[in-house]
Amino acid sequence: MQGEPIREQKLVRAEGSGFMAAILPSGMRAVSTEISAETGAGGFILPNDRVDIVLTRRLKNPDGVNGDNNDLIVSEVILSNIRVLAIDQAPKEKDGQNAVLGKTVTLELRPDQVATLSAARQGGTLQLALRSIVDANATEGTIEKEAKRSDGVNVIRYGVQARQVTSQK
Repeated sequence: MQGEPIREQKLVRAEGSGFMAAILPSGMRAVSTEISAETGAGGFILPNDRVDIVLTRRLKNPDGVNGDNNDLIVSEVILSNIRVLAIDQAPKEKDGQNAVLGKTVTLELRPDQVATLSAARQGGTLQLALRSIVDANATEGTIEKEAKRSDGVNVIRYGVQARQVTSQK
């Protein structure tokens, strides 16, 4: 507290327990999720970067038009402009060069975002999309509004846009 003397028991050491809780802003939660080189922007994501979280899931083809039984692959941004708190990184040698790849990322989330991420982990594959440093300073929702102009989902089969599915509320 302001004006309080600095005492040993009030200090948080980087190597001690409680460090993450000490740096976490009020009302926020630290949540970890698994990543790979493919789902974590190839190892370019570092602490304090901002990311969007994309959920990709496979849906059974609901209409089966013309006997077409192919499943639909649907992707959507479920969380936007999320701060990366930490990423475990272990050096790996690849083709004679060292590469740094993380397997777990710790994100700073609000309690409602924790629930969204937890449900999404069960529903499909998560991928982190690294945001530009310019976009990282944008307020939450400004870029999302531009992306969500339509009320539908673009369905892409074999790299070709098949149709747009509209969502019902």
